[in-house]
Order: sequence, then structure tokens, then C-alpha cells
Amino acid sequence: MFCMENEKKRNIILVVILAIVIIATVIVGFLVFNSFFNNNIDPGKNTEPETVTATENDNEYKYAKNPIDFKSLHKTNKEIFGWIKVPGTNVDHPLLQSQERDDFYLDKNIYKNYSFAGSIYAEYCNDTDMIDRVTVLYGHNMAGGQMFSTLHRFEDKDFFDKHKYFYIYTEDRKLTYQIVSAYNYDDRHIMNSFNFAEDEVFEEYLDYIQNPRSIVKNVRKKLDHKLTVNDRIVTLSTCLNYGSGRYLVQGVLIKDELTK
Repeated sequence: MFCMENEKKRNIILVVILAIVIIATVIVGFLVFNSFFNNNIDPGKNTEPETVTATENDNEYKYAKNPIDFKSLHKTNKEIFGWIKVPGTNVDHPLLQSQERDDFYLDKNIYKNYSFAGSIYAEYCNDTDMIDRVTVLYGHNMAGGQMFSTLHRFEDKDFFDKHKYFYIYTEDRKLTYQIVSAYNYDDRHIMNSFNFAEDEVFEEYLDYIQNPRSIVKNVRKKLDHKLTVNDRIVTLSTCLNYGSGRYLVQGVLIKDELTK
């Protein structure tokens, strides 16, 4: 009797052990299969796309140098939105736009104090991000060579041919403009006289600045690219040396670079 009871106990133990082995085998098999499946799944099906995050150490983009300390300028006047440099001239000035009235800086310096020479400024109709099809910048023609007076050097053909570009800096960009033409113009208000939102009007304007109907003019015969409605023009406007009207220097944006 005792032997039979021991035999039954051994049989029960063997069954339990066998059951444990079977269960363990099934679990291990499942884990192996699941690992293999996940590691070999097609990444093009029902998976999240990989995201590549740029780090601060990435140097793929080469930033342009920005020589203008806009933080200091904004402590002086928050209405300073840019800086213009025209090589070969005395034009090396901040750009302003008044929130009070368009002609505020006609006779005010960057400190908003009266100044007969005024400042270089854009009117409120133009975006200070320089994204408009045509942006007009105004400056006095001073006898002492200040503001925009030395733009008249572009009346000389040799000077015009040798000086092809001017530059505008904003807080985070360097904008390079190729000078298309320089010529005498009438005294109409350009931004009020043309609806540049219309492609046809802008195309006609682009044609005019390349073929100005003026006795006093210089035109760039070969530009870096053909002008289209996708271009952005900056017009530098000052008074004539004699008579009424304006002297204009027209530039087209050819390079837009980020700066640090």
C-alpha cells in the first residue's frame, strides 16, 4: 500500500514537472518569435517615420556675418529695423520706420530729435521684413555728403559699372542687391502710383527700371538673372541736384542669407 502511494506521488510530480517544462517552452518560443518579428518588420508599413533632429553642433549652414549690433541700436530706438551699406558712397546708415507718421524721420535723427539731415527711412506701407515687391527708402540729398547725397556718384558711368551691389542688414539677415539702374525720375510717390500686387503692373515697372526714359541714366547691361514677378526691388530715392524730381538707384535682391 505504501509503495502504491509513493508511486502515485512520483507520477503527480512528473506530470507537474512536465507541465512546467511545456509552459516554459511555449513562453520562450513566443518571446523568440516576437523579437524576430519586431526586428525584421518592414519599416515602410505601419511604422512611425524616423525623425532626424539637427543639433547645435551642426555646421551645414554657413551663416553670413552681421556687423551691426542691433541690440544696442534697439536700446536707442526700437524703430530701427535695418542698416544699409552702399560701397563707394557715404551711405552707411540705419533704416527707420515711424509708427507715428510716414515723414517723421524726414527731419529727425535716430534719437527722434530734430535734424535737418533727417534719417534714412521707409514709409509704413512697406514691410520692414523687406518682403514687398518694391520697397522705397528715402534719404536727403545733403550738400555735405550725408544721407543719400553720394548716390549721385552713380551718374558717372565708370563708377556705376564698378559698383554693382549694395547691402541691407536686418537683425537676422544679410540681403544683397544688384544695382539694376540709376536715373532721374519725376516727383511722383511710387508706392501710391502703382499697384504692385498686380503682376502686369509690376512687370511694366520692372521693364521701366531696365529701360528708364531719362536723359540722365545708367543701366546694368548684364544682370545675374532675368527679372521676373518673383523678384524683390529696393528703390533708393533722393532729390535731384537741380530742379524738381527724384534720383533713383534701383536694386534687385539676389541673395538672402541668415546671420547669427
